[in-house]
Amino acid sequence: MAEKNTFLLRIITPDRLFYEGQVEMAEFTTTEGEIGVLPGHIPLTVIIKPGILTIYEAEEEKRAALHAGFAEILQDRVTILAEIVEWPSEIDRERANAAKERAEERLRSRTPETDIARAETALLRAVARIELLK
Repeated sequence: MAEKNTFLLRIITPDRLFYEGQVEMAEFTTTEGEIGVLPGHIPLTVIIKPGILTIYEAEEEKRAALHAGFAEILQDRVTILAEIVEWPSEIDRERANAAKERAEERLRSRTPETDIARAETALLRAVARIELLK
């Protein structure tokens, strides 16, 4: 049985169970800003924005790039349904840098056909990947 100072964190993507375990805290970015979740958090559902996910286990801290999705926060568990989540070892630095440059160029040279929201999201994803590798 889990201790009261932890909660169950499950992170699910369309192709895998990315993470499941008892954690002391989880931090990630939502459309409303940064959030830190501790055991006993008020129930909440949030939309995830691209950024760094930090998982605090009893003896270890893990970080991943969390790109988009939803989180259901309950007092004893958090479930994140994510489009993409990546451990640092799964990220190609050169590809992330190239994606950042492409997104920045799209935003600089806007045309009426430019999908601004898509370019901004691509930039946030690339920045999260690069930041995670620092």
